[in-house]
Amino acid sequence: MRNLTIPALLLSAVSTLMTAETAQAAGDVEAGRVKAYTCTGCHGIPGYNNIYPTYKVPKIGGQNYQYLVLALKAYQDGERDHKTMDLQAESLSEQDIEDVAAYFASLGGD
Repeated sequence: MRNLTIPALLLSAVSTLMTAETAQAAGDVEAGRVKAYTCTGCHGIPGYNNIYPTYKVPKIGGQNYQYLVLALKAYQDGERDHKTMDLQAESLSEQDIEDVAAYFASLGGD
């Protein structure tokens, strides 16, 4: 493993933060709020359990923007398998995904 100097580590950290900030800027929080209306029916209810199949539905408010984008794309591409999420993600454009992710990332994680 390479030894990195403190300035190199700081440069790497700043670069990572700038990349994350740029990615966050790709989504429109207000547009995402409107587009995510149906998402909140499951993901906005604390302690919600889906009937079929029975599982705890994750509350995704405050989740990492990039994680949300990758997760939605994985449902679209069939890399993640969940019938409801597959159908929800199927109709989303790239901009829709970025907007929805920006909206949920902007929420508190409580």
